[in-house]
Amino acid sequence: MTSELSNRRYVISGIAILIVVIYIMRLFMLQIMSDDYRKSADSNAFLKKVEYPARGVIYDRNNKLLVYNQPSYDIMVVMNEAKGRIDTLELCDALGITKEYFTKRMTDIKDRNKNPGYSRFTQQVFMTQLDEMDFSVFREKIFRFPGFYIQRRTVRQYQYPYAAHVLGDVAEVSQGDIDDDDYYMRGDYIGKLGVERYYEKQLRGVKGMQILLRDAHGRIKGRYQNGRLDKKPVAGKALTLSIDIELQALGERLLEGKIGSIVAIEPSTGEVLCMVSSPTYDPRIMTGRKRGKNHLALQRNSWKPLLNRSIMGQYPPGSTFKTSQALTYLTEGIITPQTAFPCHHGFYHRGLHVGCHGHSSPVAIVDALSTSCNAYFCWGLYYMIGNRGKYGKPLMAMNRWRDYMVSMGFGYKLGIDLPGEKRGLIPNGDYYDNAYKGSWNGLTVISISIGQGEVNLTPLQIANLGATIANRGYYIIPHVVKKVEGEPLDTTFTTKHYTLASRKSYDWVVAGMRSSVVKGTCRAANRADYLVCGKTGTAQNRGQDHSVFMGFAPMDNPRIAIAVYVENGGFGADYGVPIGALMMEKYINGKLSPDSERRAEDFQKRRIAYGAHNR
Repeated sequence: MTSELSNRRYVISGIAILIVVIYIMRLFMLQIMSDDYRKSADSNAFLKKVEYPARGVIYDRNNKLLVYNQPSYDIMVVMNEAKGRIDTLELCDALGITKEYFTKRMTDIKDRNKNPGYSRFTQQVFMTQLDEMDFSVFREKIFRFPGFYIQRRTVRQYQYPYAAHVLGDVAEVSQGDIDDDDYYMRGDYIGKLGVERYYEKQLRGVKGMQILLRDAHGRIKGRYQNGRLDKKPVAGKALTLSIDIELQALGERLLEGKIGSIVAIEPSTGEVLCMVSSPTYDPRIMTGRKRGKNHLALQRNSWKPLLNRSIMGQYPPGSTFKTSQALTYLTEGIITPQTAFPCHHGFYHRGLHVGCHGHSSPVAIVDALSTSCNAYFCWGLYYMIGNRGKYGKPLMAMNRWRDYMVSMGFGYKLGIDLPGEKRGLIPNGDYYDNAYKGSWNGLTVISISIGQGEVNLTPLQIANLGATIANRGYYIIPHVVKKVEGEPLDTTFTTKHYTLASRKSYDWVVAGMRSSVVKGTCRAANRADYLVCGKTGTAQNRGQDHSVFMGFAPMDNPRIAIAVYVENGGFGADYGVPIGALMMEKYINGKLSPDSERRAEDFQKRRIAYGAHNR
């Protein structure tokens, strides 16, 4: 009997101990491991109100204001406070929304799949970007809607209808943005494209925080500890772009009704003076509550206005590429400045024919560039790839050729301070070994010598080629931001990159480009007040050829290097040269002459008919 009582006592004691342990564990989970109760207690006593900083403003190179901020207001809701305590119809009337919108929005806020950071104790975004008028109406009635609060924000405003692809835009963060950076929470804004994206951390600033006391009914009673623990927001840093907005505006005018790009660079600094991609759009339509609708319309537009062709378009460079071939052949000793090759309306060898227009024959390097002789550069590549005494076999010669092209900024991203840049394509020996099973020679790949075949460049890379020639052998990585407030410019954008080509080879190429303007294919760019150097390109295409121009000016103290690419524009002299000439005149002289303005108006009115495959 005593033993049974003893056993029962042990069982009862064990059960009691187990119950106590369970309670202790549950209390530990609730109070230590879970923050639900802490959030509830904090939300009853405090309201932590985020104060958003003003986003950094943006100027052009001449300190003209491009992007600034306007006040905007978000409506926030704390679900735990709003539940069952508001007149839904009155709220909808005050905000100008339907009851269906209200119901859907409240449901979406509580949906953890759509709103993973949801808590009924913290502020959630109900509506964004109310303007001053809508905000004023709601502010007068907000006391009637417990749990609803006003959050002051700003929205971007754009001073000009230009440079949309460079500037980019700002929109609400995605879940991926929140996951990548704990700075952001639901309802925050982030740069989506252009410099707004690339320089997001400099532009966004630092958030502030107000801690407000509340009574048992949720009413604000003042600042906690008189605001001693509050943090003031720090405004984002201002950016000064290298873009000249007047030059940009002219470029966008000239490319109206056309597909293409204009990129201009200051050779000595790598600063991008303009970056035009056509078709484009007015950046002012990408602000406010209509941004989503407008963005969708642009996405669906068959002309692809959201595509920044200056850095994303990958095109055959055509005859502008011959300058890089001349530099390579001269430096490698494949030719000398006096080497002359025959051209009888093209390159003929072993049954292969590459056509060329009529000009004197034979020609040496300066006249070959001036007349844009296809045969000359085909012969140069043929002799380089076939030079077994120097390179051993075609694969090694091809890889040496590739090394020159890469040193000139081709085949890889240049590294401009904009998102989305493409690399283009420069083939190497392995590429052709794989394509032709090891059986190929210079004739097989001859079209790359004239900027056709497998070679693809971006307009930015073509403009950078012009800057490199203007500098006689080096380039600085192109960049669109000239200065960040309070920061030195990244050394990435101040370092000189030298090519493999010799300085002397550049002197001969400059002479050829100057001759092209004086008496060759670029005569429309010739001027009396400063010396222009240029090279045309006519890039073959399934339809009408693309019109290309690459050049710089003045010859001996270059201030601007430029590339113009007009899809289906025909010969380089048809669109590329005259547009490039107008752009250089505008930048160097600060304005267009009356005659030039008339020509600009004529090009602005011209339209090119495109098939669906061009868009």
